[in-house]
Amino acid sequence: MDGATVAAGDIARLAGVGRAAVSNWRRRFPDFPQPVGGSSASPLFALGEVEAWLTRHGKPFQLTAMDRVWQSLRGAAADLELGDRIGYLGGFLVYQERDPAGWKILADQPDTIVRSRLAQARATAVPEFAHLVTDLPDADAVTIVRLAAEAADLEGPREVFDFLCQRYLEVHSRRHTVTPSWVANLMIILSGAARGRVLDPTCGIGTLLLAARAAGATELSAQEINRTAARLAVSRLLLAGDNARLIVADSLRVDAFAGEFFDAVVCNPPFGDRSWGYDELTSDPRWAYGLPPRGESELAWLQHCLAHVRPGGHVAILMPAAAASRRAGRRIRVNLLRSGALRAVISLPGWGTTAPGGPDLWVLRRPDGADHTHVLLVDATADRDLVEEAWLAFLANPETDLPGPSRSSRIKDLLDEVVDLTPARHVVASTAARGPAFRPVRTRLFTAARTFADTLPDLSMPDPSEPLATTTIGELAKAGAVSIRQAPMGMRTDGGDQLVLTAKDVRLGRPPSGAASIAPGSVALQRGDVVALPPGRHSAVRVVTDDGMLLGPQLLLLRVDPERLDPHFLAGFLRIAQAAPRASSGSARTDLHRATLLRLPIDAQRLYGEAFGTLSAFHQSARELAELADSLVALGFAGLADGSLRPDGATDG
Repeated sequence: MDGATVAAGDIARLAGVGRAAVSNWRRRFPDFPQPVGGSSASPLFALGEVEAWLTRHGKPFQLTAMDRVWQSLRGAAADLELGDRIGYLGGFLVYQERDPAGWKILADQPDTIVRSRLAQARATAVPEFAHLVTDLPDADAVTIVRLAAEAADLEGPREVFDFLCQRYLEVHSRRHTVTPSWVANLMIILSGAARGRVLDPTCGIGTLLLAARAAGATELSAQEINRTAARLAVSRLLLAGDNARLIVADSLRVDAFAGEFFDAVVCNPPFGDRSWGYDELTSDPRWAYGLPPRGESELAWLQHCLAHVRPGGHVAILMPAAAASRRAGRRIRVNLLRSGALRAVISLPGWGTTAPGGPDLWVLRRPDGADHTHVLLVDATADRDLVEEAWLAFLANPETDLPGPSRSSRIKDLLDEVVDLTPARHVVASTAARGPAFRPVRTRLFTAARTFADTLPDLSMPDPSEPLATTTIGELAKAGAVSIRQAPMGMRTDGGDQLVLTAKDVRLGRPPSGAASIAPGSVALQRGDVVALPPGRHSAVRVVTDDGMLLGPQLLLLRVDPERLDPHFLAGFLRIAQAAPRASSGSARTDLHRATLLRLPIDAQRLYGEAFGTLSAFHQSARELAELADSLVALGFAGLADGSLRPDGATDG
């Protein structure tokens, strides 16, 4: 549609380049399209003009049917209206999925007829949406509906809506609180929400309930105060399955599920909300563990959740880390402990703006007569993968030794003057483990040190009169010897069925640690691909040895023609370019397109590649040796200090 617009980030994603490249195009090319909207900090460009410019300058780009829907939405709606427009479109996509024949008949009519009949057709097919949208679509909406229908025919309704939600959240990341998928999955596991009826009383855009449905929940219920978020949530839930109900209202003031009990409740409540209803709700029967202080809204949400779970059912709720120790909440923490309702407090690693430490995850169980004497405390800020193992071990035997930085604490030991439930305060490394660990580490270090010299590389000096012809990566790219790609803008790596190689993985030299689902623009890595961090504070290059994983964000992929360019040869010169000194801390980052490398035949490249590989292996051995040495020294100092080690010849006397 003529009004479709794109932001600089959209142009970068469509053209498969970074944002910096788009900024560079705007500076270098006087014919680059002028902004038609947005702001000076975030300008918008006419999609048609951008397409024409990319074509004119021979820059490849990929514009999918879903991209056209998104860009048309951006052009038809102000930023504040965008979420509601997408939510409206979600209701239509559910209607199209439920009544494809009805839509096909309606789609054959002129736009004026579609506009007058669409709302009723959608309301009939999707009654769950009736209370969320009551207005008639405008002319732009009908045009976008047709584009969305075409995209859904190609990609599927759910895939189209997920794509639109992802783009929307990239634009308005601060307007909605989105629980990372790994956190959502963990909450579902710990709450037992993988079966039965599940409630989320502050569901946002529905991430927790979607995780519950994926795990096997049979009935989903939700409440959300923000109508825009509710439209997005109900669309996502209905496109994932039919059994979902959502009420738009403030759960604390207007409890839409009063008197109902669920098998599990999950919740990521708003933090620090002093206007949560303290004055109106002072005598509310939900406060079975004490009246929540005005400044402790999270304790109100916690008790609301407990009031809606059946006896023996679990609640998983995110809480600010300070809620484990704030003086104002001490009385409620005492009552939760004494009743056996509190089962675990888990400190999570940070994400987004919460880094380095995230919120705590509290797991509660509505008392059912069982006698609970212990609480699980886990500090998972450094390793989130240990949580599930610790939880299962705790459930099997609360008095057993637990893995990693986790501890099963007796409730009576926690009931002191402060009742501080911060896991890091109670979880300490076992001194008994330091002594036995020292000897194996020493043996490994001794063995590694003896073999280290064998890995020393040996290089010879050439005749200085031999000429050294050079080229650049940019010239090789123009010649087709290498192509450069990046992952989609805004790609998330915290959930999905495909392994993702992240920037941190490349920097630390470790296996892929991210996870994502394949989406438009995803880049699958192949053996022989060269992956590098963009020039900046960190330098790292890797040659991929296995097929199948996805390229993560903030990485550059250089895919070579192996008959013309050796990947290890290229990786070596990339590392040299990354390590090149910069004129000053404020200078512009080096463009890897300008990185220089020798112009050599492929056989000579491979010899250089082997030499670079030998140097890299030697460097890795040196790093591992240093890490072992650091570990040995730390164990030695700690063991001598706590008595688990002593010098040879020393006696107890």
